[in-house]
Amino acid sequence: MGIISPIVISTVHMADKDRITILGLGNVLLQDEGFGVHFVRWLENNYRVPENVKIVEGGTLGYGLLDTVCSCDRLLVIDVIKANEEPGSVYRFTKEEVDAQMLEPTSAHEVSFHDVLCKAELIDELPECVFLCIVPYKYKDMGLELTPAIRKKFSDVERLLLRELSLHGVQPRKLDHA
Repeated sequence: MGIISPIVISTVHMADKDRITILGLGNVLLQDEGFGVHFVRWLENNYRVPENVKIVEGGTLGYGLLDTVCSCDRLLVIDVIKANEEPGSVYRFTKEEVDAQMLEPTSAHEVSFHDVLCKAELIDELPECVFLCIVPYKYKDMGLELTPAIRKKFSDVERLLLRELSLHGVQPRKLDHA
């Protein structure tokens, strides 16, 4: 049985620029929980990114994402955040802000994405991290589609992502059909 790897949707590397990875996380089987994956698929279909940028569907691969995390200079993570906030609210966090809010682990056998970042830090290969997160409406019931209200929030996350990329001199090109 082979190892499951993250799906790299788009990549080309350019040595003289920062390597940036846009990583979509989430479980696409649980409706809005899969927001990050759905968003990076949408992004890939609507934009062309420069050669120093990778768009990656990370799903729920846990430690399988360690190489993806360690092989970039800047990591932009698209994910959901389960918070007692209005569903559809969109937030931007740095890794330090996420660390300050992390709860103590409750199980030694569950691997969260935060654990992956901790491993990258232990081996001194942690990139600069920014999280763009949305509060989901539904994430406990099985379903392959995002709720319509969350789907409508793509433009908000798009705007935040484009702003983050522009801070690093990256201007993705919107495709004509988009």
